[in-house]
Amino acid sequence: MPREWDAETYDRIADPQFRWGASVVGWLDLDGDETVLDAGCGSGRVTELLAERLPRGRVVALDGSASMIEQAGRRLQRFGDRIRFVVADLLHPLPLAEPTDAVLSTATFHWVRDHDALFGHLAAALRPGGRLAAQCGGAGNLATVVRALEELGADPFTEKVFATPERTSERLLTAGFVDIECWLHAEPTPFETLEELETFLRTVALGEHVRSMTDDEAGAFVHAVAERLPRLELDYVRLNIRARRAG
Repeated sequence: MPREWDAETYDRIADPQFRWGASVVGWLDLDGDETVLDAGCGSGRVTELLAERLPRGRVVALDGSASMIEQAGRRLQRFGDRIRFVVADLLHPLPLAEPTDAVLSTATFHWVRDHDALFGHLAAALRPGGRLAAQCGGAGNLATVVRALEELGADPFTEKVFATPERTSERLLTAGFVDIECWLHAEPTPFETLEELETFLRTVALGEHVRSMTDDEAGAFVHAVAERLPRLELDYVRLNIRARRAG
């Protein structure tokens, strides 16, 4: 199963992911009565925007982290049974009772190691003609953090997939998608203080690295990465994905 998260801290600090996700929600042309899968709902901040656009519809809020689902459940309680919560791994077929009208995903796909399997599972979760709107880390993402990790002899995100638009388009086509649009754009993300940057790194980008460390070890490691960055900024690159399931 995917990693467990400090969902409460993530919910508090993930303003960049929320901002990016809000724009992706806007890509979906919705009438308000659809069923939409949020694939990687996290703490539910973007899911909340989606649910507000579906006053007569439903959202399947899916995440691999039980702590994220618990946090999302608290945030989205006001929507009642219009939200169905699912803990599941996007690497495997999704446990959905019926196909959905659309799939939304933000800041998630780069955590899934097999994108061929991922897009196959998402296609199976969509009705024919259903839409996919997604954004994740793309080629060149966090290049300065990668260099810092290499200098420290630590894993430079080898288990993450920061894909190119071209390779992603090929995978989507193979999985049964059409009307495919994929592109990259830079999202440099500055922080006001070193403490804020280190909290963000420890909670998000370096969570896998520090998972088995003591608190002191984790703090020292994150600080060592942060002090090697050229500025108080993370050089995010986003891979944008829009497509439709054939049929």
